[in-house]
Amino acid sequence: MDFLAAGLEQFTDPWMRQSVGGAVLVGICAAVFFLTRRVLLAVVHRLAAASRTTWDDALVEAHVFDRLAYVPPALVAFQGIVAIPDLPEVVVLVVQRVALSVVIAVSSGALLSLLSAVNEVYSANPDNVHRPIKGYLQVVKIFVTLVAVLMVVAVLLDRSPWLFLSGVGAMTAVLLLVFRDTILSLVASIQLTGNDMIRVGDWIEMPQFGADGDVVDVALHTVKVQNWDKTITTTPTHRLISESFKNWRGMSMSGGRRIKRSVS
Repeated sequence: MDFLAAGLEQFTDPWMRQSVGGAVLVGICAAVFFLTRRVLLAVVHRLAAASRTTWDDALVEAHVFDRLAYVPPALVAFQGIVAIPDLPEVVVLVVQRVALSVVIAVSSGALLSLLSAVNEVYSANPDNVHRPIKGYLQVVKIFVTLVAVLMVVAVLLDRSPWLFLSGVGAMTAVLLLVFRDTILSLVASIQLTGNDMIRVGDWIEMPQFGADGDVVDVALHTVKVQNWDKTITTTPTHRLISESFKNWRGMSMSGGRRIKRSVS
């Protein structure tokens, strides 16, 4: 950046320095993005494909590295805008705030993708099929998203994040109302998993929701049941705690089935 500033000093016209400096900075950002997107990512993908471990393949499939490729150009713009002389201070502040917001947003998106990759690696182990962590990871994703939104707003408005957090504390009642289903589903997920009430692959029956088949997915907000006619019934997770349902796991594990018939 010192080299860029020294080169721009050769121009006597301030408008010329600004125009050339802006064009050079955009070119540098584009070159950095090309190197990270086309070169470094290609190397990372080849290394992941050549390795025997599965976690790096999960990171590639979740596009963690693809999202992180936007960070270096944003950092270059954040540092390089200062090297352009004669720019109005408001322009420098806007570019830096936008660049920092991009870094925060992209990093949080990469973190969300990382959590998805963790769930894929965890679920790939047959021993963990009956103990899903998808619901817990979704809670973490919600928290990460809220924190990222608060930080981006704080950076754009040049305010302390704690100021917005204090405002959030005053809106606790509203937040509890908005996230009512999420809180209920989180408690229900903990109870379902802790008490081993339901697993992926269980045959459950809930006539009030038209569900009669195998559980195919247990998430934070919903439980998906594939019925015998191959239709999918989506049931709110907290309804499995507040209402009764029949789990045929015991019959399936016993290797038999009880049949009751009337004899006349």
